Amino acid sequence: MDTALTSTPAVRPAAASAGQPRRRPANRRRLWPFLLPSAIVSFFILVFPLGYALYLSLFNYYLDSGTSTFVGLGNYTDLLGDARFWSSLLRTLLIVASAVGLEFCVGLAVAWGLYRLTFGVRPLNLLMFLPHIITPVVAALFLKWIFAGRWGLLDSLLAGLGIFAPDWLGNPMWARLTVVLADAWQFTPFMILVLYAGLNTVDQSQIEAAQIDGANGWQVLVRIMLPSIKPLVAFVLTMRMMDAFRYFDTIYVLTSGGPGSATETLTLQTYALAFRLFQVGKASALGVITLVIVLALAAVLIATIGRSREKSE
Repeated sequence: MDTALTSTPAVRPAAASAGQPRRRPANRRRLWPFLLPSAIVSFFILVFPLGYALYLSLFNYYLDSGTSTFVGLGNYTDLLGDARFWSSLLRTLLIVASAVGLEFCVGLAVAWGLYRLTFGVRPLNLLMFLPHIITPVVAALFLKWIFAGRWGLLDSLLAGLGIFAPDWLGNPMWARLTVVLADAWQFTPFMILVLYAGLNTVDQSQIEAAQIDGANGWQVLVRIMLPSIKPLVAFVLTMRMMDAFRYFDTIYVLTSGGPGSATETLTLQTYALAFRLFQVGKASALGVITLVIVLALAAVLIATIGRSREKSE
C-alpha cells in the first residue's frame, strides 16, 4: 500500500506537452518571394512562347511579307484535312515507337547485365554514356559518314567482306531504319543509366525470397524487379517519347526528310512550313497540334502503366 502511494505515475509525453502552447507553423507567405525568380523565367521560356504560338496559329501570317489575316481555326482545319499531315504523323509515330521500344529493350538488357556484374560497372557506364554527351548535330555528321553510300565506313567494311550493301540513306525503308538506329545509338545510354539506377533500388529480400523459391534470373527480372520500378519505367518511357517527338536535328543532317518524304516527321514539316514556305501561322498551328498529341500519348502511357501497377498490387 505504501509503495502504491509513494510511486509516481509515469507521465506520457503527449499529456506533458498537452498543456504547452503549440508552435505556430511558419508563415508560408514569406516563401513566395523565393519562387518569384523561377516563376518569371518559366513564364518567359514556357508560358509566353506557348501563348504566342497559340496567337499566331489563329492568323494566316507569312514571314517574308509580314502580312497577317485572322482566320480563326482555319489553319487547324487545313492541316487536319491535309494528307501530308496524316502521313507525317504516321511516320512520326512509327519512328518514335521503334526508337523508344528498341532503346528500352536494349537498355533493360544492358542494365540487367551491369546489375549482375561484380566489378567494372563504373568504367563501363562511363564509356557507354559517351554517345549521349555528343552534340546531336556532331553525332549525325559522324553517323552520316558511316552510312553514306559507296564510300561510307559501313559500305566499305561490307564490300571488303563481299557483301553488297543497300543504299542506307537513299532507300525509303533503309532510311527509316537508319534514323531509328541513329536515335537509339545516342539515347540508349540514357535509358541504361536510369534503368540501372532503378534496378539497384529493388528490395534485396524480395529477390532472395524469389531465388529461394526457385525463380531464375529472367523470372526475377520480369516478376520482381520490373513491377517494383514501374513508376521509373513510366517516367523514362514518357520522357523519351516526348523527346523523340521533337526529333529534328539528326534526321535533318542525315536525310533532310528524304528520300522524298520517307523520313519527314511532324517537326520537319513544321520547319518546312515556317522557314521554307514562310507560313508561320500554319506552322504554329502544327506545333500546337503536336503538343496536344504528345500530351495525350503521355497521359495514356502513364495511365496504362499505373493501371497495370494497381492490378499487380
